[in-house]
Amino acid sequence: MAYVTVEIDYCKGCGLCVDFCPQSIMQLDREIITQKGYHPAHCTDQASCTGCLNCAVMCPDVAITIKRSQHD
Repeated sequence: MAYVTVEIDYCKGCGLCVDFCPQSIMQLDREIITQKGYHPAHCTDQASCTGCLNCAVMCPDVAITIKRSQHD
């Protein structure tokens, strides 16, 4: 199982991670507004993450980290 972490201070809510997630588990969190006024991305189902890295690669702000195992 992979684990997705989004650094909300860097995320500007562009939605590219949402568009490119093949599992459709990335969404913008409409309940949170960052200090810069953005809705940050978050993973809605960590157990379904395959660790494909699409979200991390597409993120222009390098706000997403994927850990593929507990040792990463």
